[in-house]
Amino acid sequence: MNIIYHITKASWWKKFSEVDAYETETLGNEGFIHCSTRDQVKGVLERYYAGQKDLLLLHIDPELLNAELKFETGPNGDSFPHVYGKINKDAIIKTEVITNH
Repeated sequence: MNIIYHITKASWWKKFSEVDAYETETLGNEGFIHCSTRDQVKGVLERYYAGQKDLLLLHIDPELLNAELKFETGPNGDSFPHVYGKINKDAIIKTEVITNH
């Protein structure tokens, strides 16, 4: 099982506590939800979340996703997982509080 990861604010995640799917604020604009492989998480935290608190790391099992998953080239040339639609919450197998990033 190749888990993918998504970084979000805990305060944003709480908005989805009563529904069956999660989405980002940018899904409507970009058409997908940005995710990372385990090896990419640290770099993403450093580039986009430096100094931010209240962060969670969602662990997602791609085999359980209802939405399409594509690996696409990001700005740094790496191939990043993108979820094209809402993430059904039963595909999120763990939530982890991010500390010391």
